[in-house]
Amino acid sequence: MRISSIIPCVRNANGSGHEQRRQTDGPGKDEVNRMNDFRKTAQEMLEFIRISPTCFHAVANIGRMLEAAGFQQLQEKEEWKLEKGGRYYTERNDSSVIAFVIPEKEVGIRGFHMAAAHSDSPCFKIKEKPELTVEEHYLRLNTEKYGGMILSTWLDRPLSVAGRLAVKNGNGIEGRLVNIDRDLCVIPNVAIHMNREMNKGVEYNPQVDLLPLLADVSFDEYDAHTTYDAQTASENAEEQPEAVEKPTLVALAAETAGVDAETILGEDLFLYTRQEGKMIGAKGEFVLSPRLDDLQSAFALTKAFTESTPAEYINVCAVFDNEEVGSGTRQGADSTFLEDILQRIAEGLQADHSSYLRWVADSFLISADNAHAVHPNHPEKADPTNRPYLNGGIVIKYHGSQIHHRWYFRGKDEGLLRTGEGTLPDLCQPFRHCGRFHSRQYFHRTCISVQRGYRTASAGHAFRCGDSRHEGYGICGPGAEGILGRMILAAGILKKV
Repeated sequence: MRISSIIPCVRNANGSGHEQRRQTDGPGKDEVNRMNDFRKTAQEMLEFIRISPTCFHAVANIGRMLEAAGFQQLQEKEEWKLEKGGRYYTERNDSSVIAFVIPEKEVGIRGFHMAAAHSDSPCFKIKEKPELTVEEHYLRLNTEKYGGMILSTWLDRPLSVAGRLAVKNGNGIEGRLVNIDRDLCVIPNVAIHMNREMNKGVEYNPQVDLLPLLADVSFDEYDAHTTYDAQTASENAEEQPEAVEKPTLVALAAETAGVDAETILGEDLFLYTRQEGKMIGAKGEFVLSPRLDDLQSAFALTKAFTESTPAEYINVCAVFDNEEVGSGTRQGADSTFLEDILQRIAEGLQADHSSYLRWVADSFLISADNAHAVHPNHPEKADPTNRPYLNGGIVIKYHGSQIHHRWYFRGKDEGLLRTGEGTLPDLCQPFRHCGRFHSRQYFHRTCISVQRGYRTASAGHAFRCGDSRHEGYGICGPGAEGILGRMILAAGILKKV
């Protein structure tokens, strides 16, 4: 079945193609249905991204998807009682999640089939006590960079604040999600009249140029909405406030979360872009959205995972935090989180250490993160022979330097992805022709690909050109998330119901 109109195959560097062109005047009925299926999945993905402004919201929404599919949440600090055929998940720091499904038959388990993505995206983290006043007039927020990004993409667009509050609850502390769901602040650019060299290149200082404007501290809402004359001013003198109270971010967050500001003991708050993801292009063939890196993969893996049933392998889906800052936290991929969970699964199934090691030796993990497509304005920036394009299918990433680029995998592992241990469904046909892409190390890092001994491959969506994964927004094709999930199912990493 041809679906090249929605996901054409990758062309060679000289522009020639091995893509299949449709021989008919228009798409057939099956092809139209398949295209609509891809677009439906893309719209679901955009909604998932919209309601996931931070890693905390993303993991909470993944948890809802899992529970809707019959998964039971486990707490790391409690004893686990696992059953054959059981569907479970656990979270760490409210920002990382690992889910797993145990085969119906415990006898004969061969290992783990795993897929992993990450929940965080480049953004600005808000510092403690963030309010900064400028000449007793403007109120700015003190922020710092989180991850690498193209700074200019954050300027002159509506922003807001979301994250997690640590709230005192009786004798304990609970995490409370918060999202100030309105256009709240902006990082204003300098007018061309004040910097005539603007279009010759600007080096931004994040502590000076990129602090968001939150409020006008001299602004009196009462005055702004009332027209006065002398008589009116005299009559309403008692109604006017004696002083304009300066707004604080914690007060806004507390009001939104429905808690008293005095009960807030700490916060993890971030800026996020308010513009929602859209389908663009002459035929709606592109997706423009924030946080495609890596919520697109996180959504695809979770969706595929909830549709899977294992036979001989324990299915595992992991979404880690802090990839954008090196993965070295207790909830990052370079922590003990995954290994802890795998060992507890083996323990819960009464497997000894030798059995666990055999399972690990026969395991496979897909690290799903986005890759850079050939840029339409700068095609020379990409590898001369390996040319991933938007709508060109899933990208298999590799690098020859095993020491410095620790997600390197071997041809046999690539073969597993390409063949799926059998016939790859025609829905994943573009994947057979996907581009192989040279890139840097990705989030699963040493802990997954080297220290633990799993066979590991890195695959992801081709999305906008250049360093788009570090921008506020990115572009990809509308079928990518559906194909990634189906590719994982087809490759035998997860078995479809």
